[in-house]
Order: sequence, then structure tokens, then C-alpha cells
Amino acid sequence: MLQRPSHDEYASFYTGYIGLVPDGDYVSILNSQEKALVTLFSQLTEEQALSRYAPGKWSLKEVLAHISDTERIMSYRLLRIARGDTTDLPGFDQDIFIANTTFDEVDLVDLIKDFQAVRQATLALLPTITESAWTRRGTANTFAISARAIAYVIAGHAQHHLHVVEKNYL
Repeated sequence: MLQRPSHDEYASFYTGYIGLVPDGDYVSILNSQEKALVTLFSQLTEEQALSRYAPGKWSLKEVLAHISDTERIMSYRLLRIARGDTTDLPGFDQDIFIANTTFDEVDLVDLIKDFQAVRQATLALLPTITESAWTRRGTANTFAISARAIAYVIAGHAQHHLHVVEKNYL
């Protein structure tokens, strides 16, 4: 079972995400979360998926795509750090990612499939990481972070956005 990272394994701005991950079997948590997100977004119509809870906020389609994009990037960081790469991995600007796409024109079913593919790729990566590799540390966006902290950020980030959707959009 993947152990929760200690506070010295990540930058303080990740505390909120990591705190959203419940105790328990990490893989089961990711699987349950995938099911919850797919169920929630599958119930939306195309029109509902274009809704924004305030001017300038992302549409529901953009939120789902953002979850997928972020998980892709974090899984890549997880892979590199777990494999011992000490290169400072670059950051990314989530707003530029959204501004330079047309997710609102993509069918919702395709965005859901994309999220599922990304999540399944993350789940496929996990068994390839050795027990000792989980505590390896690297640098991402100039901040030190462990492999297991990144894994918890993946789950916590998706959970954060699930809460935002439930609170602000539905």
C-alpha cells in the first residue's frame, strides 16, 4: 500500500490536494475516483457541459480536460522521478493550456474517454514503481517533490475539481 507522503516531500502549495486524498488503498481510491468522475460527466448533456458557473470561469468540458492534462503531466513527472531522473522538470501554465484549445468543440464523450485513458495509463504505471522508488525525490518547477507525493497530488487534484464541479456547477 502506498504510504501518504510526509510534509517534507512536497512544496506547501500541494498540501490542500494531498489532504483531500482519503486514507486507504491508493489504487482503489483512483479507481473509485475515476468511476465518480465518469458517472458525473456522463450524466451531462452537451449543453450542460458548456456551462460556466461565472463569467471567465472554465466550462465543465474545460474542467474535465484540465483534469486530464494535469494528470498526464503529473504522471510524466512521477515516471521521471521514480526512475531516478534528477533533471528539473518544467512547470506549465494551466490557463495557457485552456486558452490554446477548443475543448468546448470536442464531444463530451470523447473528453470522458480521454480522461479514462489517462487514468488507466496512470494506473498501469503504478505497479512498475519499486517500493524504494516511491520515496525518490526530484525537482518539478523548481520545487523538490517525491514520487509518492506526486501520486497523491494526482488523486488530490482530481478530487479538488470534483468538489468544485459538485459545489459550483451542479
